[in-house]
Parts: sequence; C-alpha cells; structure tokens
Amino acid sequence: MPKSRLSVVVTRRLPNAVETRLSELFDLRLNETDTPMDRAALVAAVQDCDVLVPTLTDEIDATLLGQAGERLKLIANYGAGVDHIDVATARQRGILVSNTPGVVTEDTADMTMALMLAVTRQIPAGLAQMQAGDWTGWSPMANLGTRIGGKRLGILGMGRIGQAVARRARAFGMQIHYHNRRRLRPDVEQALEATYWESLDQMVARMDVISVNCPHTPATFHLLNARRLKLLKPSAIVINTSRGEVVDENALTRGLRAGEIAGAGLDVFERGRQVNPRLRELPNVVLLPHMGSATREGRIEMGEKVIINIKTFADGHRPPDLVLPSML
Repeated sequence: MPKSRLSVVVTRRLPNAVETRLSELFDLRLNETDTPMDRAALVAAVQDCDVLVPTLTDEIDATLLGQAGERLKLIANYGAGVDHIDVATARQRGILVSNTPGVVTEDTADMTMALMLAVTRQIPAGLAQMQAGDWTGWSPMANLGTRIGGKRLGILGMGRIGQAVARRARAFGMQIHYHNRRRLRPDVEQALEATYWESLDQMVARMDVISVNCPHTPATFHLLNARRLKLLKPSAIVINTSRGEVVDENALTRGLRAGEIAGAGLDVFERGRQVNPRLRELPNVVLLPHMGSATREGRIEMGEKVIINIKTFADGHRPPDLVLPSML
C-alpha cells in the first residue's frame, strides 16, 4: 500500500505553477482569499496538518506552536526571513523550520539600486511633474539631484544581498564599505574592493549612502538607532530593503524632517503595513510597498524551494534549507 500523502496548508496564494505542483505531490489546502489568516485559522491549520507553509504575514510564535497538533513536523516558510517564526520553540517541540534563501538576492539588490537612484536623482518628483502636466520644458537648474558615482556606500550586512548590492554599486563607480557580524574572507573582500569597518559608528559617520541589508534579529533591532542616525552627514541618504525593525523609524523621520538626513528610500517599515504617516509627507523620501523580491521569476523560485524542502522531508531526509536557532 502506498503511504498517505503529507497534509500541507499554504497560508497565502502562491504562483499558479507552484500551487499546481504542490497539489500533485501533497494533500494541499489553500487560502483561497489571499488575505492573512486570522489567529483562529492559523490555530486550526497547525492542529491538523503535517506541514505549514507560512509567509512573513503570519506570526508563528510560541503560543501558536504550543497549540500545534502532534502531526505538525515541518514549517516550510515561503521566504528567506524567519523573524516571524519562533525557531527555537519549534525545534524544542520537534518541528523543523526551512526557508528559501538565495532566490531573492538579485531582485532585492536591483531594488536597492533603484531606490538609491530614485532618491538621489529626484525621480518621483519628476514623475509627478510629468503626470500632472506641469513640465514647461528643460531648464539648467530644474530637478537637480546628486550623482552616486564616486560616493561612499556603507552596507550594513554583507551577506548574499549585501554582496550583490556591492557588485552593482561598484559598476556605478561607488566606493564600497561595509559593517558585518563577521569580516569577509580576504579574497571576497578584495573581489568586491570593499573596506571593512569593525565600528558601525565610525562607518556611518563617513558614508554618503547607507544600505541596510542585514536580517532582523534581537541583535539588529534598531541597529540604526537615534544616536547612530545623528552621526550621519546631512547629505547622506538611507536605503532599507531588508527589515524595517533594523531602523528606528521615528528617529529617522525626525532626522529627515529636520534636514539632518538628506533622504531615504524604504521598502520595509518597522510596523509592517502601518507606515509612519509623517514619512508620507516628506518630499525627500521614496516609499515602496515591500516590492524588493517581487518578480515573477523570484516568486516561482521561492515556491520551488518550498517544494524541494517538503519533498525532501517527505522522503525521510533533512530539508536542504533547514533553519537552526544558531544561524539566527
């Protein structure tokens, strides 16, 4: 007799090709509405499935895990970040956690550069002018921005995405600096022509652009706090395509409003969808709705990684993208 198929619950709609393949391999239950599951729905899901496929909109905390049924053995996260999952508690309860690293690297790095150019070259202001029909023709002093070539870029977090940003920024003629939990190997550092700063304070005080590319962990919460933001040059800009919690959003807003920081490009926010309303009012800020990894190719590749992790687990092996508490 063939063994029964794993019961898999997916909390949000995924690309059609991914959902189709999941349904072919497993006993699949989808969230047809594509709205975040409420707490009751999440509790019902973890009580009656073998595998949960959540996204960053789902809070998988210790309380929820405490209500999980004995069947739940794998949380196959659709996304690289796992700060919404209590990985330590999951492991204590014998539940594995996997993620989808690597596939969003290039897309997020592209968006980092896009935000950098949008802020420095006044692109949103120019777009608004054209859409309103207010453009009266070229003028030598109109819509002046600043070039990024020759400027110092300080990358906060030199993992896959940080290094991808460095490669792109070098092509634009920027000088690469970085702060990281661990220094890169000499050959990698040399290939990126990157300067390492052990002191984050010393780095941010000297940079023209700060790019936040580190994950959100207890150690990185408000890593760019009010004191460090005060160290920035008045001409500096801040780009964040990582996690909103890494930056003290209120302090950043105050600095931007006071002219102590020249601009910001934000794809993520400290309180998720609850964007500080004062940020929306600032002409020197570009805000995006968490679009950093939003490409068709990236979303499908994320789904393929989820499938591989679940299928490997179903075959009795360790998921290739297993997340351990020590990794966080």
